[in-house]
Amino acid sequence: MELTTFGAVMGFAAEIIGGSLGIYKAAAQRAESPALRDLMEALIREQGKNLSLMEQARRENVTEMILEPIAGLHREDFGCEVVFPDGADDAAMKRLAVVLEKREEKFFREAAAKMPLPEVARLFKRVAGKKQKSLEALGA
Repeated sequence: MELTTFGAVMGFAAEIIGGSLGIYKAAAQRAESPALRDLMEALIREQGKNLSLMEQARRENVTEMILEPIAGLHREDFGCEVVFPDGADDAAMKRLAVVLEKREEKFFREAAAKMPLPEVARLFKRVAGKKQKSLEALGA
């Protein structure tokens, strides 16, 4: 399904961030390594901030939601169904975090290029940059 409106893009952004946030919380609780637990907690804090930023941008640009068409973004390109695996060890949880961060970095980078609202495009670029830093921290 194509993401053709500002509201659809912002809703999808909040959806993928929220999904990752839940997985990071579960991983932090189950991590055996203190280093992985600390990394997951850092990702949780970052995802919480990103979710707040998406909600704020959506509220502040509500009038543009109807007026600004967007083309070339498809949910299928970014939306994989991600489930926290039962019995996952630290390495599996870290690999899952890498998959999620790569997916989100790709989404925010591509969405920034197609976003007709400059302030939201800048926000998306900033979030994509944070995702790159998270990937570096994860060793990806």
